[in-house]
Parts: sequence; C-alpha cells; structure tokens
Amino acid sequence: MSSVLGRYEELLASGELRPDPDQRGTVEQLDALATALVEAPAKGSLLWRMLGRGPAPAPVRGLYMWGGVGRGKSMLMDLFYDCVPVESKRRVHFHEFMLEVHDRLRFERVKEKGDPIPPVVEAIAAQARLLCFDEMVVNNMADAAILSRLFTGLIVDAGVTVVTTSNRPPRDLYKDGLNRELFLPFIDLIDMKLDVLCLNGPTDYRLERLGGHPVWYTPNGNEASEAVSRAFFRLTDFPPGDSDHVPSADIAVHGGRTMHVPKSVKGVAVFSFKRLCAEARGAADYLAIARNYHTVIIVGIPILGPEKRNEASRFKVLVDAFYEHKVKLLATADADPAVLYPEGDGAFEFERTVSRLMEMQSHDYLAAGHGSDEE
Repeated sequence: MSSVLGRYEELLASGELRPDPDQRGTVEQLDALATALVEAPAKGSLLWRMLGRGPAPAPVRGLYMWGGVGRGKSMLMDLFYDCVPVESKRRVHFHEFMLEVHDRLRFERVKEKGDPIPPVVEAIAAQARLLCFDEMVVNNMADAAILSRLFTGLIVDAGVTVVTTSNRPPRDLYKDGLNRELFLPFIDLIDMKLDVLCLNGPTDYRLERLGGHPVWYTPNGNEASEAVSRAFFRLTDFPPGDSDHVPSADIAVHGGRTMHVPKSVKGVAVFSFKRLCAEARGAADYLAIARNYHTVIIVGIPILGPEKRNEASRFKVLVDAFYEHKVKLLATADADPAVLYPEGDGAFEFERTVSRLMEMQSHDYLAAGHGSDEE
C-alpha cells in the first residue's frame, strides 16, 4: 500500500491532479498523521498489553480541514483513508453519523434510564479507532446539544482519532444557532484536540471542471448522453477508457435500508430518472443521496404530466432535497424545465420545481458549497 504522500505524488505524475501548494501541505500533514496512527499502540492491543497496560495511550491528534467548495477536501480525505494502514477505521458523512447517533441514543433511553451517551460512545469507539467525517456542518439544536459530550467521550476518554472536512472554520459552526452556548464547548474541544487546517487555494476545481458548460441537456438522446458522460469524467478524473468499470455504491438510508447507486465516484453519482422516480421512493432516499453526493447526474427525464403524476411528485421531492443541500444537478431531459410539465392537473404545483431547477443552473448556485445555504 502506498503512503499518503506517495499516492499523491503518483496522481501528480499521472496528470490526474495538478500541483497545488495548499493541497500538498495538507497531504504532508495527513501523511504524518497516518504514520503516527501506525506507530501508536491502540488501547487493548497486544503492544499496549506488553507495555504493561498502563494508562490508555494518548489519542493521536486529529485534523479539521476546512475551506471553500471545490478545494479538494473530500478528495484528500479519500486519499488519506484509502492509504492509512489502520484496520479499525470508518469513513462516513457527518449527517449520516448523527442520524445513527440519535438512533443509538433512543435505543439506550428505552433500554435503561441512565445517561445514554457513555454506552453510545463505547459502542462507536469499539467499531473504529479512526473516524473520518465528510462535510461537518451543524444546523439543528438536537445535534448541537450533544456534540461536546459525545466527542469528549470519543476523543478524550476513548482515544478515537477524528479527521473531518467542513466548508466552515470551527468558530462558524452552528453560527447564530438557537442556544448556541450549549455548543461552544464543542468548538473549544476542536481547538484543543484537533489541528485546524485551512484549504482555501485560489482554484475552485469543481466549478472549473464544469467549465461553463450547460448542466441541463435536451432532448434525450446520444448527444445529451455523451455530454453528461464527458462531464462525469471531468468531475471525477475517472479514465474514460475504463468506463465499463466505473464503481457503484450502496448508501445508507435512514431507517436501516440501503440504496444502490449505479455509478459513484468522488462524490458524483449517476442515476436514471426511472430508477429514481418511477420506483417507489420517498424523501429519505433523496435526502441520503443529497447528503452523500455533491453532484448528481440524472439521465432520461421525460415530459411529465397527469399520466405521470407519481413520477412528477417524486421528482419534486428529489429537487427539493437537492436544492436544500446545494447538490449540483446535471440532467438529460426531453424538455427544458419550463415546459417539462406543460399542462394538466399538477402543472401549477410544479412551478416551484421549475423555479428551483432554473436557479440550480445559475453561477451563484453552482459556486455554492454542498450542505447548507451559507456554505
């Protein structure tokens, strides 16, 4: 297995990445972190027992990477995670992790009447010595109220190393949120226990790779399909000559289900309209996609109308989820948004979806960060 720095050098040499001083400095820090994780004895490990089972080893100091959209934070997280030779590790979107935490807390409250946080911390720490989070953002009081105790338990008490990305510096998390004073100890914990690193180089790689090209292609057909295919390879650096081997994925949906993603590379997903909207799906499916992917390509959107009322209803929910999470949408369709639902029962209700689809093609929307209105 290549080191983090070694793999980065390979990507530069192959032309898949360009030299970027900000990214290189981050890679060097991630490489040092990977080395420290390998060298540090984990609590309960054979080496720790041989050393006399003294106090638990000090946790390896984690990393908080923040910066504007498109600076390569998620890509560097993937690079680190794939290369660090630690078996007990987990990479998860922060939203999905917090949904899981709240489910665990509810279970513990039902099971016992004591404090539910310690057993939840213990269960999470037993699963992973290294936790990698993508897109840390806090936008509700339920999360804000528990994060300080939860992560104090994970980092300080259980010795878990945390590496995370965010579009905001720690001090701007949950900014202006209700009862924010309950959240401030979590910010202090980040400052004390994680190295905070800013990636804010001059290049927005994601917006640059969209390159001013359209994101909505009509009509459906070979020309439109080829256009979004080229966009997919620009956004992901996946070699076009290897298009038959694009990886798929299965993502967690709230409630214990999973959803299959036919093509899934570096935060970009590809679906057919039929798979997303002709099958029985709901808001939980679309929220899972919106939280896991910064860009989604949908092919084969047909003209909608009363005869496709169910498909149109699902498509409205999907667009709302994408819009709220600032997901970039590329699509092939039989018509432009304004005439996608031309007439009949439901056309009036579809007007808000048309408005959102038009805004989602604007430069301001495409330049916004994935995850929230301010990012």
